[in-house]
Amino acid sequence: MSDPLSGFLATLDLVDTGARTLEDIFTGPSQWMPNGRVFGGQVLAQSLVAAVRTVTPDRAPHSLHGYFLRPGDAAQPITFAVDRIHDGRSFSTRRTQAYQNGVPILSAILSFQTEDAGLEHQAEMPTDLPGPEELPSAVEVLSTIDHPVAATWARERAFDMRHVPSPIYFTVDGERRAHQAVWIRALGRLPDDPNIHRAALAYASDYAILEPAMRRHGVAWARPDLKMASLDHAMWWHRPARADEWILYTQASPSASGGRALATGSMFDTEGRLVATVAQEGMLRVGSGS
Repeated sequence: MSDPLSGFLATLDLVDTGARTLEDIFTGPSQWMPNGRVFGGQVLAQSLVAAVRTVTPDRAPHSLHGYFLRPGDAAQPITFAVDRIHDGRSFSTRRTQAYQNGVPILSAILSFQTEDAGLEHQAEMPTDLPGPEELPSAVEVLSTIDHPVAATWARERAFDMRHVPSPIYFTVDGERRAHQAVWIRALGRLPDDPNIHRAALAYASDYAILEPAMRRHGVAWARPDLKMASLDHAMWWHRPARADEWILYTQASPSASGGRALATGSMFDTEGRLVATVAQEGMLRVGSGS
């Protein structure tokens, strides 16, 4: 595609194959990646879209729990098989399996709910952080670096990312602490469909989520002996939000051990509403452990 946002939206435009046996079958394209592997956020977003296609419009997704089973091949399309596990009075449950070459690369369970009233509270948004206008964009940080990965992260991503306190692409500056924040926003206007915005947040939620563990140990992305892979991913959507407006994504890593790191994240809109919560465990190895 001619621009990253169009490319992102094209991946969500799944094709319904019309197959109706035990599962609903859809297919979708993969985005090119410099390492040849499917970006985890892409297949999460596509799995959500596939499941949404099988649920009545009055039920919105509120949670996703997925396991990354194999690396995906970015040169090949992906098949999504959706199992309609349960439809109750208020909730629906779906299982989405993403396949390439006949084997699953992701298995996810998603839950949907009709709109309902209930108790309301939320964690407070941090108020002592700089706003996105005060921070450099990824393009400003990476565009002068002559490397294919840097060029991709600077020019081919559909989302602007601005780190607090600073990115860790090449060095880890400042205090070695296991938490950070990232401002994220789509690089253009998205369709008004709320599920497109939920899928966009799912996509972007895989960006930088393990960076707090890296920051804690002074490990930058450019470190040559770094090996990392997402193992599982969970996400809860609490309140509607637009992914083409600034979202503050606060992140922390409570633990790293056994070649794995756990990280959690909270997404807030500019009005201070908690719109989503994320958790991921990933393989994280450096040095002799790689």
